Amino acid sequence: MMTYFERMKLLRAKKIEDTKGKMSQQGYMDADDYGTVPLPKDYSFTPVTKDGGIFGITACIENYERFMANHPVYVDPLEILAGRWRDRFDKYREANPWPSYYSYDHLKPLQELYDTNPGIAKWAHFAADYSIGLRLGWGGILEKVRHYRALNTDPEKDVFYDAEERTVLAIQGFISRHIDEIERLLAIEERPECKETLKEMLEANKHILSSPPATFLEACQWMAWMATVSRMYNRDGAGCQLDVMLLPYYRRDKAAGILDDEKAKFIVADLLLVDTHYYQLSGPDADGNDMTSELSYLILEAGCWLDASCNLTVRWHENMDEKFFLQAVRTIFEDRRGWPRFSGDLGLMKYTKNKGITREIARSRYAVGCHWMSVPGREYSLNDTIKVNVAKLFMVAFDEMMASDEEKSLETLKKLIKKHMEAAVDVTAKGILFHMKYQHKVFPELVMNLMMQGTIERGENISQCAELFTFGIDGAGLGTVADSLAALEQRVEKEKKLTYEELDKWLKCDFEGVQGERIRLMLSTSERYCAGNSLGDKWAKWLSETWAATVKGYPMPAPAQIIPGWFSWSRTIQFGSTVGATPNGRHKGAPITHGANPTPGFRKDGAVTAMATGIAAIQPGWGDPAPLQLEFDPRLSAEEGGIERVADVIKTHFRMGGTLVNINVLDKDVLMEADRDPMSHPDLVVRVTGFTAYFCTLSPAFRKLVIDRFIDGM
Repeated sequence: MMTYFERMKLLRAKKIEDTKGKMSQQGYMDADDYGTVPLPKDYSFTPVTKDGGIFGITACIENYERFMANHPVYVDPLEILAGRWRDRFDKYREANPWPSYYSYDHLKPLQELYDTNPGIAKWAHFAADYSIGLRLGWGGILEKVRHYRALNTDPEKDVFYDAEERTVLAIQGFISRHIDEIERLLAIEERPECKETLKEMLEANKHILSSPPATFLEACQWMAWMATVSRMYNRDGAGCQLDVMLLPYYRRDKAAGILDDEKAKFIVADLLLVDTHYYQLSGPDADGNDMTSELSYLILEAGCWLDASCNLTVRWHENMDEKFFLQAVRTIFEDRRGWPRFSGDLGLMKYTKNKGITREIARSRYAVGCHWMSVPGREYSLNDTIKVNVAKLFMVAFDEMMASDEEKSLETLKKLIKKHMEAAVDVTAKGILFHMKYQHKVFPELVMNLMMQGTIERGENISQCAELFTFGIDGAGLGTVADSLAALEQRVEKEKKLTYEELDKWLKCDFEGVQGERIRLMLSTSERYCAGNSLGDKWAKWLSETWAATVKGYPMPAPAQIIPGWFSWSRTIQFGSTVGATPNGRHKGAPITHGANPTPGFRKDGAVTAMATGIAAIQPGWGDPAPLQLEFDPRLSAEEGGIERVADVIKTHFRMGGTLVNINVLDKDVLMEADRDPMSHPDLVVRVTGFTAYFCTLSPAFRKLVIDRFIDGM
């Protein structure tokens, strides 16, 4: 008979084959790995559209019902949890996500000038409160919808309740079809261990179809369904505080003798296999007490059993179980899959500086996205969807200076940067308010509304009635701009190796010719950001302080507020394509710097401590992350002092105010071989940015981002 561990090895091998199948269907996938499996060849879905798209609550629920009824079922007898998503409903809205009759043409000129991602027409990117679903179950949620529908008789609210009721019924119908498939497979399964778990799978799904989960298995199956159906609706990836949420079920089942740790690990590993939702482990409770438990350790071990892409984040704080923290760091080096990530409580608690944010609220924020946190059930934030290309903004300011009669100097440029930063924040804020006004009429959060506080009670979409409207605005291109300002100060103003006019000429021709390349190299060797007490560090600090002051100084009307951060997600390539050559020696159209990280090659030794110190110094200071991305060779880590050394770097960064650390441990030879022939290492997992993915699924441009960061950062 197969052990649980042996079954997970087979499932991992199948996942790699599924990844190859998805690539043959979709091509490169520059995003989260997800838990999807290939679509059947005969699958198709055609939505019913009006005005060129799917707009409004009625159109959304009618199409989502059809989508759910048409979506193929998935049950693998090797697993203990049913279900997997293969297609996304929101994919059919991507070509035209916003109707022309809610025009924001008046905002587009400045949005395009500063190359912003305004957040208009974006969805999800906040956190549902999983405790609501675990407490009520799908049947209880349906009763809740019907209860408040009877109380709120307004015709417009009736449309809302009708859509939410039909959403629950569509989810239950989807689960019911899987129950039928489990029964079919159970009748033909011959392996006794798989037959036994199929029986458990069947009973668990029959129970949670209408009732709240009562066991550890049922709770994990409920979470798996929530992860699946929310991804299918609009790619929601926000999970929960997994160890805390599951702990009562785990301890109760262990005490009752119906669960042991081997089975619990298999169940959790299967949950992580179903989808790469973002889950948090450990951290402090509202009073600062450590929440690490025996289940925290078990979940780490379950992730190692899975041995694939995974999005677990460990929240470090001073009272943390040191043994667990070291085990989490050890996992990065032993598993080499780019997880877990680490978030820092001290820097994140600066969220309390924002209006209406108490210590309890700030502590309840989960790490539930690529770089972002959210208060479950209470906050509408759209985190990681709203960005300003500060590199583009910088060049707009530089070009204006060069075209004007004003003195060509850093002082003039600083004034223009502030001016354009204020204009960029203004148009971005107006876009957020526009989105708040119309989003519920365009694309309501039908699935996540079910697990939010106040939505069902009030009969309103979460974009209308959240307790907290806290929108993170991320700047992108910090390193590019800081290094450009440093080059101007060092090479133009101090050393006078170029005039501003001469530099402008070389930028406009993208450093063409032999002399242009010499100029470019001279600029690129100026004092870089993260080099340690450098001109680049000085300018990065000025830039971040100016960005934070501009964002927080904007008079955003209540209840909305905006919060500054630094993050580019995977848009370093997209943002770079709109920016001409820059004074730091970057070529026209080349990617801008990743997140808050420095330009690759910022120091000859690529000192980790210098980077950790530099990025800690530029945190905007309002509790939204500006991540530190570290790349290690496993052999280098041993030479530098091993796991304890890396753990000290993480803790020091957080004590200095850092908010989030992403780490890759990659073998240089394997990485380069996989770049030459991606399928030579189909199981190589890397943390691209806030997400992990199989290296072979990334486009050449994205693979280059990882390689440049790793090779030049060593």
